Amino acid sequence: MQINKSIHKLRINYSKFKLDESSIPQNPFKLFDNWFEQILNSKILEPNAMILSTSYKNKPSSRVVLLKHYDEGGFTFFTNYKSRKGIEIEKNSNVALLFYWMDFERQVRIEGKVKKISREESETYFISRPLESRYSAIASKQSKILEDKEILIEKIQKLKEKYGNNPPLPDYWGGYKVIPKYFEFWQGRENRLHDRICYKKKSNNWIIFRLSP
Repeated sequence: MQINKSIHKLRINYSKFKLDESSIPQNPFKLFDNWFEQILNSKILEPNAMILSTSYKNKPSSRVVLLKHYDEGGFTFFTNYKSRKGIEIEKNSNVALLFYWMDFERQVRIEGKVKKISREESETYFISRPLESRYSAIASKQSKILEDKEILIEKIQKLKEKYGNNPPLPDYWGGYKVIPKYFEFWQGRENRLHDRICYKKKSNNWIIFRLSP
């Protein structure tokens, strides 16, 4: 196998922003909100994309999901409860999230527990989705082997004939909320002296500290 020897030459010197303890809020959700508002205003693609990492029997797995809501209660995304991530969450509710916004030279790492949101909340979001996306959610046996994509397409067509414009929320699909216990805000800096400011939940308070880059 030929190794690409030019990879080690890839390097960017980060210098756009800095992160200082003297100017950050005591609440990590407020700092996240400040950053996320900047991201939204920048019009970058998929600003709400986040990497969700789960683990079961010491086997970690990660995938990109989309953040659909957040408040001081946590970060919400939607998926098939019978997917690999859903099964792993059922076995181990400890998860991690990662937001990476390259244009701003920023990352946010979040660790915490995850739980299902109410069916009513899931249904409200499900109804707001495009019709085709709703049918995909119903028809797909997410993470299971699919012998032929035509099987899935035919299944969707039959569901359309049955439900028309009002497909029901299936009991195997809905939302999860990640309840954070730890945040790390990472700001790229010159000469790899990155700013890493962390918040750790202790009782009802957030303890703030800096990590070495």
